[in-house]
Amino acid sequence: MQATELSPGLVLRNCTPGKKLSDFKLIAFDMDSTLINIECIDEIADAVGRKAEVAAITEAAMRGEITDFKDSLRRRVALLKGVTVADMERVYTERLRINPGAAELITACKAAGMKVLLVSGGFTYFANRVKERLGIDFARSNILEVDSGPTCGTLTGHLVTQVWGDICDGAEKRRTLLEVASLMGIEPGQCIAMGDGANDLPMMGVAGLSVAYHAKPKVREQAMVSIESGGLDRLLEVVRPD
Repeated sequence: MQATELSPGLVLRNCTPGKKLSDFKLIAFDMDSTLINIECIDEIADAVGRKAEVAAITEAAMRGEITDFKDSLRRRVALLKGVTVADMERVYTERLRINPGAAELITACKAAGMKVLLVSGGFTYFANRVKERLGIDFARSNILEVDSGPTCGTLTGHLVTQVWGDICDGAEKRRTLLEVASLMGIEPGQCIAMGDGANDLPMMGVAGLSVAYHAKPKVREQAMVSIESGGLDRLLEVVRPD
C-alpha cells in the first residue's frame, strides 16, 4: 500500500484528505496508549513488583507477536493478584494522563454530531473515569474481580464475566463497534476507529477510516492514517471540521 506523508509525522495510506467530520457518525477509540499515556495493567503490576514481567507480555501482545489476546490478558491479570484498590487509585491519580489532543478531537467530533465510543482491553476502573472526563457516549472494557472476603479490597487475579463475555479482545472490539453502529443506524463506512495495538486491527478493519496513533509497526502499516508525532487532534488535518 502506497504511503504519503501529508506533513511531518502524519502518514496516509490508501486515503486522501478532503473528507469532513460530518461524513462520519461514530468514532471508536482504544484507551491505553491511545486516549491515555499509559498501559494501565503494566502500572498496576508495578505495585506488586511485577511490572517488567507484565509489560513484556503487553508489548508482545500489542505488537501482534502473541495472537491469543485473551490468554495473554488472563496471564497478566493473574499476576495482579494482591494489588489493592488503593494501588489502582494511585495509578489513576499519579500516572494516568489524557493524551494530547484527545479532548480537542472529541469536542470537534461531537460538534459535528458524531457519537463517541471507548472500547478497551483494559479495565472499567479507569475506562469509566476516562469516559466521564472526556464526555464519551459509550464505553466497553473489562472488570477486575476484587475480593470481598478475607483479603477484602485486593484483586483476585481474575476477571468478572459480563453479559457480553469476560474479555474485550480484538474480536469483541470489532463486534462492539458494529453493534453500536447498527443500533444507531450507522453504516460501518461512517465509522472511524483509532488505536495503537494489534488488538485494535479488527475494529479498524471494518471502519470507513482507520487511524493509528503512535502505534506498533504492524498497526501503522495497515492503517489508512498514521499519526506518528503530535496529538490525536492531528486527525483534523485529514478529516476537517465543517
